Amino acid sequence: MDTGQENQTGMRDHLSPSNQSLSADQSERSTNTAKASRIEILWHDLTEFGLADTTIRWFSHLIVLAFIGLAIWALPGLTTSLFFKVNSPPAYAANLPTPTPLQNSSIQEQSSDTPQTANITRLVQLHTSLPSRPRFDVIKYTVQPGDTLFGIAEKFGLKPETILWGNQFVLGDDPHSLRPGQELNILPTDGTYYKSSAGDGLNKVAEFFSVKPEDIINWPGNHLDLTAIGDYAHPNIEPGTWLIVPGGKRAFVTWSAPEIPRDNPQVASVLGPGSCKEVANGAIGVGLFIWPTSRHFLSGFDYIPSANHFGIDIDGDTGNAVYAVDNGVIVYAGWNNWGYGNMVVINHGNGWQTLYAHLSAINVTCGQSVYQGNTIGAVGSTGNSSGSHLHFEMMYNGTKVNPWDYLPPP
Repeated sequence: MDTGQENQTGMRDHLSPSNQSLSADQSERSTNTAKASRIEILWHDLTEFGLADTTIRWFSHLIVLAFIGLAIWALPGLTTSLFFKVNSPPAYAANLPTPTPLQNSSIQEQSSDTPQTANITRLVQLHTSLPSRPRFDVIKYTVQPGDTLFGIAEKFGLKPETILWGNQFVLGDDPHSLRPGQELNILPTDGTYYKSSAGDGLNKVAEFFSVKPEDIINWPGNHLDLTAIGDYAHPNIEPGTWLIVPGGKRAFVTWSAPEIPRDNPQVASVLGPGSCKEVANGAIGVGLFIWPTSRHFLSGFDYIPSANHFGIDIDGDTGNAVYAVDNGVIVYAGWNNWGYGNMVVINHGNGWQTLYAHLSAINVTCGQSVYQGNTIGAVGSTGNSSGSHLHFEMMYNGTKVNPWDYLPPP
């Protein structure tokens, strides 16, 4: 055999099946080695650029997200399976007898449109709020130190005039006459309080208080029977019976001073001994006013005609000077029997009249001309007064007006 044949034989031997398998393994190892080398090179590059830790964290996150996605995908099927297992009736239930529905003609089948009330639970309330019951009868209240007409009215949800109208014999329609210890009637509603007299016709009484007879009869607190009343002109109501007149109102008994003219100041003699005789002409006002005291704020009631208070109560200490607000002539100087105590009235000769009450001292006399800023007296607490202050009123052409509209801003 020559050399060429030997080489061919060697080549065939080399390419035998066993040798070919060996060659394939070597080739695979070479490929894996090359891949490993590339991974090592890549990792080396990542490490060199400081990205190795970041890469590890990202791969970790991807793995976690994959597990979460797998769980979400598998959960609905698992829940449905558990639900049917829990809610399926036990096997022995199929052998139980079927209950017979109740037959009741009074119970109607509920339509599908009727709202369902199943599974509605009632809230447990430890404290139950009961609505306040309306009051229909008159109650009594004892005036306490510091009480005012307006404070009492607010306490019982009434108007101040209702307190006056319910207690005419105690307060005399004068809000200043309120005193600690007085027992007041507190009406259940705004209105008036009326004591029936023999011969009083119910129609006339209702007309006087600007209401209808039925308003009085139908008020539960009056305990009247419409069928037993009889003729409204001669009602079967026991004389002396006190009746609530809901919504009723009446004119106040005036305790304030009227207009006192210069030529006839004696019209004020009904007010008390401070009235004057005929007054000669004197100083005339200019129609511009100053404050009657050095203080310019309230210390009591404001101007509230609805509560029969037609002036303002200006703060002051006993003995503080009281000034004439404009030029004029004194037409009243002395004691007033209607609750004002010591009082001075100035007629200004131009339609204006001013009044100063509860004075502790009077420095002027009847007929004297005074000028704006003159001292005419001193602040006090005489008459129906619960504390030292000046009660001040203004009147123009016989009509009392709000002093706040004419005095300079405080």
